[in-house]
Amino acid sequence: MSKNSRLKADSGPPPNLGTVLDFMRILWAVDHGLNKISKRMGSSLGITGPQRLVIRIVGRFPGINAARLAHIMQLHPSTITCIVKGIERRGLITRTTDERDGRRLNLVLTEEGRRMAHDTPGTIEAAVQKVLSDAPFLEVESARLLLKRLANVLAEEPEAADGYGGIDDETEGERASRLAL
Repeated sequence: MSKNSRLKADSGPPPNLGTVLDFMRILWAVDHGLNKISKRMGSSLGITGPQRLVIRIVGRFPGINAARLAHIMQLHPSTITCIVKGIERRGLITRTTDERDGRRLNLVLTEEGRRMAHDTPGTIEAAVQKVLSDAPFLEVESARLLLKRLANVLAEEPEAADGYGGIDDETEGERASRLAL
């Protein structure tokens, strides 16, 4: 098969894969896009997509503790710890002792962190904002509810989330390290 023949075979709309596989294909495309932009953000802004989301959330809720942040982001606390450590090394966030409970640490943005917490072109949330601003409310709400249900099923079903036969290809620590890059 010549190179031109392969290009023709690969062009055009994708075939109908059926509801489940087509939905999964779109989810993988979103996942790929998130990772690609996150990597680019790491190079251009010095923080990844997950790190920026932490900065944005801490900026909205100064003094939030890591456990609450993990709950909001629906991530394991060890993943949040790795993300926060990366941001802390960059001098964008500090941990302060809770006045009511000395065992608890709260997260606060530094001055540089506050400067990074505003809307910025070329970020994941800028792309999401662009799509959301053009979509009708009911379409956005339907998509949000559907993705929330999928996230809940994946979180509750270890076999569904871990791959074939319950084998986990990536440990929580490996995922945390990848997200903290």
